[in-house]
Amino acid sequence: MMILTLIMTAVLAMVITSLLGIKLIPYLKRLHFGQTIKEIGPKWHAKKQGTPVMGGLMFWAGIIVAAVIGYLYYIFQSGNTPNSLAVVRFISGLFIALAFGMIGFLDDYIKVVKKRNLGLNVRQKTVMQLLICIAYVATLYLAGDTSTVVIFPFLGQIDFGIFYYPLAVIGIYFFVNAANLTDGVDGLLSSVTFVVSLGLLAVAAILRNMEMQIYAVALAGGCLGFLFWNFHPAKCFMGDTGSMFLGGIVVAACFGLGMPVLLGLVGIIYLVEAMSVVLQVISFKTTGKRIFKMSPIHHHFEMSGWSEVKIVFVFSAVTAVFCVIAVIGVWTMPGVR
Repeated sequence: MMILTLIMTAVLAMVITSLLGIKLIPYLKRLHFGQTIKEIGPKWHAKKQGTPVMGGLMFWAGIIVAAVIGYLYYIFQSGNTPNSLAVVRFISGLFIALAFGMIGFLDDYIKVVKKRNLGLNVRQKTVMQLLICIAYVATLYLAGDTSTVVIFPFLGQIDFGIFYYPLAVIGIYFFVNAANLTDGVDGLLSSVTFVVSLGLLAVAAILRNMEMQIYAVALAGGCLGFLFWNFHPAKCFMGDTGSMFLGGIVVAACFGLGMPVLLGLVGIIYLVEAMSVVLQVISFKTTGKRIFKMSPIHHHFEMSGWSEVKIVFVFSAVTAVFCVIAVIGVWTMPGVR
């Protein structure tokens, strides 16, 4: 029954997402919701000018609808009364993803409709995102998730005490924006996040966390459905509408598993992309020199001659390796088996 529920959820997310593209993409074209290519990007991206953006709306619907239906079906079929904390983690996770997605939608709307290429300014984004992070952490705390112990696969655990909460807020903020930075070439974030979802599914299965297994398969199905439209050459971009939603749901899955530190393993590409920007800025401001030809780092590889398809393949493969490491780390934790 559990396997059937997971398969149904994944297929539903994929079908809803992919089918929505049939109607949504022409609609976005009619509204002139096309991508404006930044002048600072690679010159060859200019040919993508006008590609419909805000395609992330497809998997908003696919993932949320499939996850909710899958969870309700699981509860109905199992006859079990779900744990209240598990329910809060499930629902609040969808809300944090949707809230981040709404910020991304507003940013995209300003860019493509108001014709302001940079969208929301940094201060506006930061304030809104931090408020969402704080609200999410507070919700989990009030629901009974009061542990400040962080489990590190292979290493053990550390009790951060009161410092856990600001670190959690900063970590959520960082990784959501890191996912946003990863969305830079056709199919990259969709493919990497698909692999991440498989890693999270394996971890959730080991921990016997059905809620997060449903999350993971809904995420996998949504990413696959969107890749139908987003793989190179992309017919539609997810925009910040989609990238921030995906970042939010990956973060929620790791917190839902009670192992936020997994973000550093399954989300290794997000981490590398963000750090490449940080290092580039620090280097240029302190020495006047750039470490990379362009950041985020996927643009460095583009300018080094890599095709977009090769970047997607290599980055996804690296993600797969680190997901396997994460799974082994969780599998070998004391008391898991």
